[in-house]
Amino acid sequence: MKQKFNVTGMTCTACSAHVEKAVSGVAGVESCNVNLLGSSMLVEYTDQTNAEEIIHAVEEAGYGASLPAPAGQAAPAAAARPGDTMAEEAAGMKRRFLTSLVFLVPLFYIAMGHMMGWPLPAFFHQSSNALVVAFIQFLLTLPIMFINRKYYAVGFKTLWHRSPNMDSLIALGSSAAVVYGVAALFLIAWNLGRAAYGVGDAAAALRQVEHWSMDLYFESAGMILTLITLGKWLETRSKGKTSEAITRLMDLAPKTAMVLRDGQEVELPVEDVVVGDLIVVRPGGRIPVDGVVTEGSSSVDESALTGESLPVEKLPGHKVAAASINKSGSFTFRATRVGEDTTLAQMIRLVDEAASSKAPIAKLADKVAGVFVPTVIGIAIVTAIVWLIATGGDVTRALTAGVAVLVISCPCALGLATPVAIMVGTGKGAENGILIKSAEALETLHTVRTVVLDKTGTLTQGRPVVTDCRPAPGVTEEELLCVAASLEKPSEHPLAEAITAEAEARNIPLAPIEGFLATPGRGIQGTLHGESVLAGNAAMLAEAGVPLGGFETAAEELAQAGKTPLYFAEGGKLLGVVAVADTPKPTSAAAVQAFQEMGIDVVMLTGDNRRTAEAVGRQLGVTRVVAEVLPQDKEKTVAELQAQGQRVAMVGDGINDAPALARADVGIAIGAGTDVAIESADVVLMKSDLLDAVTAVQLSKNVIRNIKENLFWAFIYNIIGIPLAAGVWYPLFHIQLSPMFGAAAMSLSSVCVVSNALRLKFFRPARPETPSPAPVKDMPREIPESDETKGTSTMTKVMNINGMMCAHCQAHVEKALNAIDGVEAKVNLEAKNATVTLSRDVPDDVLKNAVTEAGYEVVSIS
Repeated sequence: MKQKFNVTGMTCTACSAHVEKAVSGVAGVESCNVNLLGSSMLVEYTDQTNAEEIIHAVEEAGYGASLPAPAGQAAPAAAARPGDTMAEEAAGMKRRFLTSLVFLVPLFYIAMGHMMGWPLPAFFHQSSNALVVAFIQFLLTLPIMFINRKYYAVGFKTLWHRSPNMDSLIALGSSAAVVYGVAALFLIAWNLGRAAYGVGDAAAALRQVEHWSMDLYFESAGMILTLITLGKWLETRSKGKTSEAITRLMDLAPKTAMVLRDGQEVELPVEDVVVGDLIVVRPGGRIPVDGVVTEGSSSVDESALTGESLPVEKLPGHKVAAASINKSGSFTFRATRVGEDTTLAQMIRLVDEAASSKAPIAKLADKVAGVFVPTVIGIAIVTAIVWLIATGGDVTRALTAGVAVLVISCPCALGLATPVAIMVGTGKGAENGILIKSAEALETLHTVRTVVLDKTGTLTQGRPVVTDCRPAPGVTEEELLCVAASLEKPSEHPLAEAITAEAEARNIPLAPIEGFLATPGRGIQGTLHGESVLAGNAAMLAEAGVPLGGFETAAEELAQAGKTPLYFAEGGKLLGVVAVADTPKPTSAAAVQAFQEMGIDVVMLTGDNRRTAEAVGRQLGVTRVVAEVLPQDKEKTVAELQAQGQRVAMVGDGINDAPALARADVGIAIGAGTDVAIESADVVLMKSDLLDAVTAVQLSKNVIRNIKENLFWAFIYNIIGIPLAAGVWYPLFHIQLSPMFGAAAMSLSSVCVVSNALRLKFFRPARPETPSPAPVKDMPREIPESDETKGTSTMTKVMNINGMMCAHCQAHVEKALNAIDGVEAKVNLEAKNATVTLSRDVPDDVLKNAVTEAGYEVVSIS
């Protein structure tokens, strides 16, 4: 069983290390991951133990533990948001700091004023008043200790349980200073009494009074506690920013939904929505749960979930996801996933689990943290003894060195080095539509040297489309497509769907077919307006006695380019050839190029025939193609690459990719793929864009670099700071840190580590501006070309347009496009497209709107 627990009382990585050690020692516990930032732990255990025994083990270690409240059917937004918890904690820290400051300012002024030359009333300078002055300092210190009593409660409790933490260091250091001050207070009183009653040498007694009144150390204790609280406040504020990604995701979930009940629209809390409910969404409203559109249409902004900036058209039958924003139009959809099953809830869970998990690089810091505090206490004791001996019994110098060692040592910086970077990194991934399931996957990504890409649905669109339409002499494209689509309409073959879709996109009317007959492996035939019509391969037409008229060469060229040519004939005469292919996604070539530029080898893996696979490989720049493989062979290919010493990432989308995704060092699933593939993967790309896989690798490199920086500064801080506080360099350079400077340095070290991790929030994926062009003969559509002439950059785009029927239409579209500043357009009526040359950057939306307003439909812009 895997169970999450809330843990209280943890303040530093030494705490989390002790909790982890205590729980891991329970019989039946398989693994335990403690999340210091989230004050939680994730435990996997067998039926040998139970939650009560695990909680007992945590309590025995000196901390508190409890099971989280049952989620029930509550929406994700109903859960406690980490950002709110951090904000409350930071507010409490701020109050403690400001209140401590109220007492520290007069304490510091009275204690250090005479040394700094600040004006003080004569009362504070007179030896006879030394006891009163010392007692005032003691009274001003007590409120500071009370306000920050948490350090003592937790510090001494964990010390008692033999699991000391950072609070133990603070408690020991400040307590030692106060106890020393109280002892000095009694010595002042004793010597004042001796002087007053003439016991012994009165002058010597007054000299002792003056000596001890200068070494009270109350101000050091107050300063240590106040500065530590200031550091914790700043640290907590910064840590709150690391969980902003999860908080923002939670804020996306709407609180209510407009549900159709008995034909009436009823506004209900989103928790009351059940699967099967019909929900109405108005323009500007957020979609409350996942579902399928049943009525109406609209543009939906899914940027919060996928990172895709452009709205997506939604029609009946299309899926919609919770937290998406309805931009225009009203529609009704049927709820399919509610509560914790929605895409948003799953995203929140994945990001939270990834932030709670530990990367392998964190193990070093964990090992150090487990022994850090006991080691520091030992160093402090040894330091005090050495100074006591070296100075001939100078308790003041010995105490100063020992306390300085205690308060400068910082296990927090070590403990925060990894988790804050992981939390910010996984949150940044979610903002870009990349869900990283574990810290281990995030770390492994930066070591990948080979990426294996599935072809269908990953590199390509996953559905065939018409790429070429080559009519015979005397036949128009519209005539060829009319016959082809009419004949293919009754067919269930995937290629038939591509041809009918193309005819529909061109608004070409279809005619009824009689006597439809399909011959497997050959083609189809029927009767159209009394004429026999055929569609199939060259062998089928040859048998029917249809002359191919030299089209065999054209068909072979198309086949070499990875396309499937289909011959069409009517009344014994060839009408032409229509080529169909699964075309590459627009960003696939750029993604392949980006991987190669990062030094990562790209391998394309597919079950398709070798000729088609190699043609797609040529188009995209893939140098190694493995074709005609069975699903089990995909996993075998990944294993073979790993056997060669390669770190392999596998990108796929289908059920047949699941074994290979699981076998790879990092499995990356395309978000539009199957649930099985997504479950088998370590990373999920919500946008189904291969460039996001490149972004994931870039993000991993940035996060790991940030973690290494954090660990370096955390280690180097302690390596330099502890000897400096202990006075190792004092004999050579007369340099030694006082406890007050030590406390300030310790506080700032944690703040610096967290602030460095927050730099990851500025991460921006480095993407190529345009995909690398492939040879024209291999490309299914014309592609934009960029020309540099005499310092002026121009971009050429091709717009495929429906609805143009005559020269007037041609002129109308040209006029609409040429009216846009920076646009020069030439319309081809026969090809039904417009070639647009841009002298400045003009968004596709502007071009599309100009043609749409002119009364025509833009099919695509390439």
